[in-house]
Amino acid sequence: MSTSTMLWANSGDSHFIEPADLWSKELPKSLADLVPRSVKDEDGLWETVYVDGQSFRRRLPSSAAIEFGKGGSKAPGFSDFSKRLPDQDEEGVWAELVFPSLGMWAASFKTRELLKETARVTNDFSASEIIALSPRLLPTAQVSTLDVNDAIEEMQRCAGLGFKSVFLTVSPHPMQQDWQHEYWEPLWSAMEEAKMVIAFHIGTEPIDMAAGEVIGVTYRGPGGAVMNYTETTFSGQRAVMKMVASGALDRHPDLKVMVSEGGATWAPFLADRMEEGYRQHHMAVRPKLNRSPREIIYSQVYASFQHDPTAVAAVRYMGYNNAMWGSDYPHMEGTYGHTQKTLHELFDDVPQDVSERIRFGAFEELFPSAPKAPAEIRH
Repeated sequence: MSTSTMLWANSGDSHFIEPADLWSKELPKSLADLVPRSVKDEDGLWETVYVDGQSFRRRLPSSAAIEFGKGGSKAPGFSDFSKRLPDQDEEGVWAELVFPSLGMWAASFKTRELLKETARVTNDFSASEIIALSPRLLPTAQVSTLDVNDAIEEMQRCAGLGFKSVFLTVSPHPMQQDWQHEYWEPLWSAMEEAKMVIAFHIGTEPIDMAAGEVIGVTYRGPGGAVMNYTETTFSGQRAVMKMVASGALDRHPDLKVMVSEGGATWAPFLADRMEEGYRQHHMAVRPKLNRSPREIIYSQVYASFQHDPTAVAAVRYMGYNNAMWGSDYPHMEGTYGHTQKTLHELFDDVPQDVSERIRFGAFEELFPSAPKAPAEIRH
């Protein structure tokens, strides 16, 4: 392909920013005072994050001071939805899965009513402002990760509003059982019946507010920034591992899982490792699966990446056909401003069938009701 040719793609990962007064307008003050909010210093180098009566300060990367400083995001459509499609038309993005921003702190909520009501308000906003704007935009519904019945009730309501997927944090709050436990089985059944996709997003682990860090592995010292950034990708892999090993996906073969922003090359490796564990330690394995871990991962698990050439290789050479590209619009790790350069670097020397599968096919398979890109822009 010529680098002068516009390459288009669907995106398996993007974000919107919630209006500052979204929850305060709709929730009683007792709850509104507890909703997630971020207060940045005037220089844009530090921010204080408040979640459910907890807070911590963190230093932002220097580029974030530019992106989220007084001038706002460099991408106009991040918060002004009227400019979102023009942004995407300029970048060459057709349809996109849209995650929240402050809503991604859901695993750090500890108050059941707060999480339930915050999700409801956000979903009503997404339905009226994003779904209604264009069928090319597919926002993820938010549900409680503290109570399974609350989650089912809101998921079913959102299915009726036109949502196609549910955003879940890679693990719930520590006060709740993790995804591999039977407690969540009714949610998996309900989502399979409603044909709703589970949309995990990396980097959504609960935060230890006292320490100001992710609960789990946090690195300090030489290399810490790169190690902590890399560590975030593993959370999506762990979520898939839990769903496969526990039998949740085996019991629900029509339930699909999406892992956004975590790359895709890990899927063949994870399948290899789980196959080996299941085979070599079969005497200790519980539960027994009706299908192999590889078959489950390759048929039910999808993953998005931004810049990774090895993700293309996973489709081209390893038979993992569920990798899809994602712009991560408009985050600093994403491709906004250089999407065309990225797409050409990834796909110019790739066979047409592989290119189309990653740019369009996997997304359309996962979300069959999404509008397909016109034939003239698919090639």
